[in-house]
Amino acid sequence: MSGAVSYHDGLAAEAQVAALYVQGGRLIAARRWRGSGGEIDLIAREGAGLVFVEVKKAASHARAAERLSRRQMDRIYCSASEFLATEPLGQGTAVRFDVALVDAIGQIKIIENAFGLD
Repeated sequence: MSGAVSYHDGLAAEAQVAALYVQGGRLIAARRWRGSGGEIDLIAREGAGLVFVEVKKAASHARAAERLSRRQMDRIYCSASEFLATEPLGQGTAVRFDVALVDAIGQIKIIENAFGLD
């Protein structure tokens, strides 16, 4: 798959996932937010808390899940910490890290609390 096709597939997957979170009553606070650690695909508000969402698209949900590395999780934590610095409660804000897996036919599987600080 070419880089341009992969990029646009990724954007489409992120838009699908964002719509699902909005349907669930959450507000999307940011899309493709970039901190010094890297990019966070989606940041959703859930009550007074935040949900940081990593979107992975592949032929199957299992293949998509394989694409999330420990190194990437660490970069997401770093960027999430920067984002939290802009929030009224700062680091005291309730947070969750979800992974949204999107397969080749567009089915979405959300894994809430997919990873956390160890």
